[in-house]
Amino acid sequence: MTNQIQNFIGIITEAEKKTHIDRIKLPYEKDELNPIMSKETIDYHFGDLYGGYVKRFNKGEGDPDFNEAGAFLHDIYFTQFKPPSGANKPTGLSQKLIEKYFKSWEDFKEDFEKTAMGIQGSGWAYLSKSGSIKTIKNHQIKNDILLLIDWWEHAWALDYQADKQRYLKNIWRIIDWPVIDKRISEGGIL
Repeated sequence: MTNQIQNFIGIITEAEKKTHIDRIKLPYEKDELNPIMSKETIDYHFGDLYGGYVKRFNKGEGDPDFNEAGAFLHDIYFTQFKPPSGANKPTGLSQKLIEKYFKSWEDFKEDFEKTAMGIQGSGWAYLSKSGSIKTIKNHQIKNDILLLIDWWEHAWALDYQADKQRYLKNIWRIIDWPVIDKRISEGGIL
């Protein structure tokens, strides 16, 4: 089978498999997302949990696919934030994409909330490059993610207790829309 066909159907050869993962450096200080996401949540979520996926993968412990996908998803998740500011609505390419597929920012948030709140248990909700809102059960590497919300309990429970809806409503205040714009631009979307 040619590499082009393997890549198309998602087969990874032994030579292409990762053997080491580096944890990203946060593009903000651990306390800068407060009050949306506390330093305690960052320490636990970024430090212990995400760090644990990287550590276990690099040591060859546990399920390598699960650990690699967990690290991959957290790379995307933690790099899309910035300190909170005002209403923080999308602009530029993000705004164009949202208006193209959802008509308005408010409609997008409503659709996103319906999808996320429909997840039974843990997982992820994301805006895909196709302009649809999708979910990920457990951990999986997906190459169509523009914006990603962690729906596992550890992402919100320390700060929001059982109120996942409030977590989602608040997280929009820390999305770094220029990062999402860059993902749109690099993906050749719009």
